[in-house]
Amino acid sequence: MESEKFDVVVIGAGPGGEGAAIHAAKHGQKVAVVERFKQIGGSCTHLGTIPSKALRFAIFEMTRVNNSRMFREAGIEVNLSIPQLRKSAESVIKSQVDLRRGFYERNHIRMIRGEARFVDPHTIEVEQVGEAPRRLQAKGIILSTGSRPYRPDNVDFNHPRVFDSDTILGLDHTPSSVTVYGAGVIGCEYATMFRNIGMRVNLINTRDKLLEFLDDEIIDALSYHMRDLNIRIRHKEECERVEPLDDGVVLHLKSGKLLKTDILLWANGRTGNSDKMGLEEIGIQPEKRGYIQVNADFQTVIPHIYAAGDVIGIPSLASAAYVQGRYAASHFLGSPCDRSLIQDIPTGIYTSPEISSVGKTEKQLTDEKIPYEVGHAQFRSLARAQITGQTTGILKILFHRQTLQVLGVHCFGANAAEIVHIGQAIMCQPAPNNTLHYFINTTFNYPTMAEAYRVAALNGYNRLF
Repeated sequence: MESEKFDVVVIGAGPGGEGAAIHAAKHGQKVAVVERFKQIGGSCTHLGTIPSKALRFAIFEMTRVNNSRMFREAGIEVNLSIPQLRKSAESVIKSQVDLRRGFYERNHIRMIRGEARFVDPHTIEVEQVGEAPRRLQAKGIILSTGSRPYRPDNVDFNHPRVFDSDTILGLDHTPSSVTVYGAGVIGCEYATMFRNIGMRVNLINTRDKLLEFLDDEIIDALSYHMRDLNIRIRHKEECERVEPLDDGVVLHLKSGKLLKTDILLWANGRTGNSDKMGLEEIGIQPEKRGYIQVNADFQTVIPHIYAAGDVIGIPSLASAAYVQGRYAASHFLGSPCDRSLIQDIPTGIYTSPEISSVGKTEKQLTDEKIPYEVGHAQFRSLARAQITGQTTGILKILFHRQTLQVLGVHCFGANAAEIVHIGQAIMCQPAPNNTLHYFINTTFNYPTMAEAYRVAALNGYNRLF
């Protein structure tokens, strides 16, 4: 079988694949992208980030109306089911797909539908439905195949009341109660979404506390807020077995507890999409959960084969996948690689309210014996938050006691994922422009949420004297 020759072949058309393919194409490379799904965009666009965040926003809009005194006094109340709320995602997904298709077409990137499998380290065979297989040969290959929910063998995901994060968006009604097993990012996001539409929620955490990679103060704020919403959080619990019934699902915990709810959302981990590609035959051995090991430049054990995005594991963010793909393509082309591209990537967690952070936590700074101080701004003291009624939240700046260099920014509250980028921009500046003085000496619009930076900076600066 004759092979079509390319400079770069990218497997997977999610954010990582898009970043890699477009970067390579813009640098004069002949590029092909292999995608097994009919539509481009990956799980981010079709199963995860976009549809879940569109659902979250629709829920927010409905609850905002129902909680508004003005609308209540006017006798206005909105009660929409999950399928009705989910409709808003359909137009967003279509727009995203059309936008990304345009990116590939304008950059003359060949899009090939089908399942990819390695024949040798430079050759891929693509199985296409209804067509003969085709072979692609490339000087460089970038794997960006993403991940999927982890499904243990002893849980019946075919039962209509048992869901994972890919299938939960297919709910055809609004249940009255749910048990979310797994309190990672996905579990916490869905727990707050479900609670905001009035469902009774059990959140089962297999660890000591929620989202341990976050700053402790932010974790505490999230935990307090969830409990204030009447989400029942159970820490250090493990599943013994799942018992699906006609009228609900019983989760049997190893502690002896039995929890029965209308549905179960299993959100305990993910698996890298590295199977069925013949990686083992060419010497690449994925880890137990399917993640591919790479070096600091995203190279696998075969130097011309790279991997980026969720298939390599944490941080498992669409934003991170995109820049990792760009970096991998740049490294393959021998271009200078700016490591700042892949460092200090902000975390965005779309609970209600949001969480976002960039840089070091207090625990990390303490462990590294770096002398630091903290500046706080409570959202309840900001005029903009009072106007919008979104007063739950905090902005926290960590900075060096001597140099005043900004070391970390952590935010919990409305629009946190937007607010954090102001701090990120200052952290990325060369000294001496990366210090607390920027926030103290800059005029912020009033009333805005951005004003929190001035409040937090002055709060922290006053602690030094």
